[in-house]
Amino acid sequence: MTASRVAFGAAGDPAAAPTVGYDAKPMKICIVSDSHDRADPLAHAVRRAAAEGAEAVIHCGDIIGTQTLGAALAAGLPLHVIHGNNLGDPVSLCRWARESDGRLTYHGADARIELGGRRIFVVHYPEYGYAMACTGDWDLVCCGHSHEGRVDEVATIKGGRTWLVNPGTVAGLAAPATWMLGDLATMRFDLRNVAA
Repeated sequence: MTASRVAFGAAGDPAAAPTVGYDAKPMKICIVSDSHDRADPLAHAVRRAAAEGAEAVIHCGDIIGTQTLGAALAAGLPLHVIHGNNLGDPVSLCRWARESDGRLTYHGADARIELGGRRIFVVHYPEYGYAMACTGDWDLVCCGHSHEGRVDEVATIKGGRTWLVNPGTVAGLAAPATWMLGDLATMRFDLRNVAA
């Protein structure tokens, strides 16, 4: 299953994709969500993303048990995680982050990060993600919770556009097991099946 979107500027040029005042740099990222204690599919997605050139992972919540991250961390990519509505053990997440030598960053309920010259907001709930996309303050908003993989370009109140990306559930709970490979230079997002 593949769904792709590319942001184009006024002249149809991917290089003219809308930004929020930052220079985009070549960088691919792995976007996952809703692993729900399923370490194997999470690690599989992260390893595949690393093999395809991803340099970082964004997890949009519902990790639950911290041990779920162990095999994914072994892939060597830095992980940015939030907790979602299934909180799990935030004390354990904080401890793992502190002891990870910078490979794991636990942001809490949401995250404001910059990767590849793009301003990224990460939240679990899609409706909250949509609202943040509408502000025009972000190049990319990542969310989860619905277990439905999708990519939407959202009109902002500032007259621009922001990408809203939901990678679905990497665990495959009541939906196909999916993750997203994102290219931050071109703002292209490809939905991948974990089993493929």
